[in-house]
Amino acid sequence: MGGSGKLFWNRYRLQKFGYGFMRLALKTGTPIVPVAIIGGEETYPALYNWKLIARLAAFPYFPVTPTFPFLGPLGLIPFPAKFRIFFDEPILFEGDPDAPDAVLQEKVDIVRSAIQKMLHFGLETRTGIFR
Repeated sequence: MGGSGKLFWNRYRLQKFGYGFMRLALKTGTPIVPVAIIGGEETYPALYNWKLIARLAAFPYFPVTPTFPFLGPLGLIPFPAKFRIFFDEPILFEGDPDAPDAVLQEKVDIVRSAIQKMLHFGLETRTGIFR
């Protein structure tokens, strides 16, 4: 399950990163700007992934939240979490975009680490979910 399908107790834990973004950045010479967003994972706190419904509806996941599907369409209203967005310095990578995954993994880990540090900072410095 990808980052958008995480359950509430796994919030702000980064999932595995693919290599496509790094291959594209290397091919085009484009820098990567690490970004971390605090707040989004509280707007729809998923408590359960109803896999049977997801499979029947051809969805990647079907989240059950404290309000959805129990309140019907009203359950789709997000909680009013405050968002904080953090940007790090752009990182320009060099190398072969067709390099083996193991070579790209080192570069991907640099980006992942930068995002994780910003997430830790953002979570430590916020005063509450709604303010």
